[in-house]
Amino acid sequence: MSDYTVETINDGITEFNVEFHGPKESLYEGGVWKIRVELPDAYPYKSPSIGFLNKIFHPNVDELSGSVCLDVINQSWSPMFDLLNVFEVFLPQLLLYPNPSDPLNGDAASLMMKDKNQYEQKVKEYCERYAKKENVVGTPKDESDDEISEEEFSGQSDSDDEVVGHADP
Repeated sequence: MSDYTVETINDGITEFNVEFHGPKESLYEGGVWKIRVELPDAYPYKSPSIGFLNKIFHPNVDELSGSVCLDVINQSWSPMFDLLNVFEVFLPQLLLYPNPSDPLNGDAASLMMKDKNQYEQKVKEYCERYAKKENVVGTPKDESDDEISEEEFSGQSDSDDEVVGHADP
């Protein structure tokens, strides 16, 4: 995993965050996400827990928790797989080929099936808003979109286009 930026949590080797870039030639190209990885005690015999920490609009990713619905991780895991498979094959494949018939995000799945152009526009809006390098650098693991800093509360923010809360794009 030397090609990836990895940030350990609590100085351990079982919990860490990995910087993940959207695959080329996909709606997610140019996006940067922080992925939370938790390795169970039985790893590699038991699959890792994988979740997006910054928001992504995708039928197979829960918008609030970031949980990933990916069969190969959740049901078909094999000790022959490793974390490189997750970041170089499984997650890119998930973003390139969403499965709206097995959704964790019903809104994304429904929009994808009913209006592909509007779905693609919303994916790109989420990438612009939530999947930039500055969204993953130095983000505390317990940060919540619902919390407002003292600076934002008092209206003295440096940026006029700062997004606060869970407003839909």
